[in-house]
Amino acid sequence: MFDTMDGETGVLHMTVGALLFAAALSVTPLAAQGLDSEKAIDTIVGSDVVEEEQQAAAEPERIVKAIENTAQNAREVRRKFNLERIDIVFLPDAAENRAPSEIDGKLKEYAEEIADLRREIEGNAMLYHAIDSRSVMVKDVLAVEFDGQNGATVFAAAKPVR
Repeated sequence: MFDTMDGETGVLHMTVGALLFAAALSVTPLAAQGLDSEKAIDTIVGSDVVEEEQQAAAEPERIVKAIENTAQNAREVRRKFNLERIDIVFLPDAAENRAPSEIDGKLKEYAEEIADLRREIEGNAMLYHAIDSRSVMVKDVLAVEFDGQNGATVFAAAKPVR
């Protein structure tokens, strides 16, 4: 084989190649960070997330009301992109199928709306990552309640991971 490049052209090609290689390497750490990084999740959520554990039997009226408002709250989930605070209320008795009968009845009555709510949560990066980062599965979300102070409460039939 014959080398048809002169010395300057060869050096130019090697320099450009080295710069492209260096540029590719500099992007790799950003791609590798992923969503396992606590900082990445905090940036997406952008809200204070507070966890609380209580028995569903302690406030069944509040949970029933949130379930009854599921269709409206699902629409609100679709529109929300910024919340000041997200409270996650773990309801261990509901996780063990020991929720009060009035809550169980409403869960059955509003099953379709709750399924819609869960789909909306999956489509809302902020809420999804807030609950996912606390080891709450979307299928365990029973209801969401919004307050007048740009906050939301997520009721989950789950036990907190300690």
